[in-house]
Amino acid sequence: MKNFLSNWFTRLIYLSLILGALGVLNYSLIGFFTSDKNSFKVAEVPNTKVAIVLGTSEFLKNGSTNMYFKFRIEAVVDLWQAGKIKYVLVSGDNSTKKYDEPTAMKEALVKRGIPASRIVLDYAGFRTLDSMVRAKEVFGQKKLIIVSQQFHVERALVIAKFKDIEAFGYNAVDVEAYSGFRTKLREYFARIKLWLDLLLGVDPKYLGDPVPIP
Repeated sequence: MKNFLSNWFTRLIYLSLILGALGVLNYSLIGFFTSDKNSFKVAEVPNTKVAIVLGTSEFLKNGSTNMYFKFRIEAVVDLWQAGKIKYVLVSGDNSTKKYDEPTAMKEALVKRGIPASRIVLDYAGFRTLDSMVRAKEVFGQKKLIIVSQQFHVERALVIAKFKDIEAFGYNAVDVEAYSGFRTKLREYFARIKLWLDLLLGVDPKYLGDPVPIP
């Protein structure tokens, strides 16, 4: 019995190490294979009708400003001022009346000089997959600039590739103070789940009627 448990425990350790190594490899390969499709430089971003900015909350639980939010807004403003885009599709979570990522991002963009008439809201961007699929199926966009932090953009670019969307990413400034172990660990598992969603053909939570962007 003792030998059986010892062998079982050893196999479990080996399996965990193998799965861990595959996860790290997956994380790295996604970054490698999308490296030519995203940039921190506005000049390298192609002129495109629509940029989609992936949603996040404006404030952290302690009430302080969410710097991920702040830097994504600044990245969109960079594109707008450089004449790279004509419309902004803001895609985020509005699952309750008290939680509305798209409206908060729209208000921030308007304050920075982007006309409200050029901002389109997607209230059902609950996940990155939902945001990307809805951009094509609901809002009719087959070519997009994706705006978020680089780790997030990379994952969105993979989804775009599988969904036949021509996409390029503009990387917002990352947030070192908040991008520690928890963020990296969450992204590690998100990149594993990415393949499960794509292979299983998981659909967005909601689609709905088309909302064409002029």
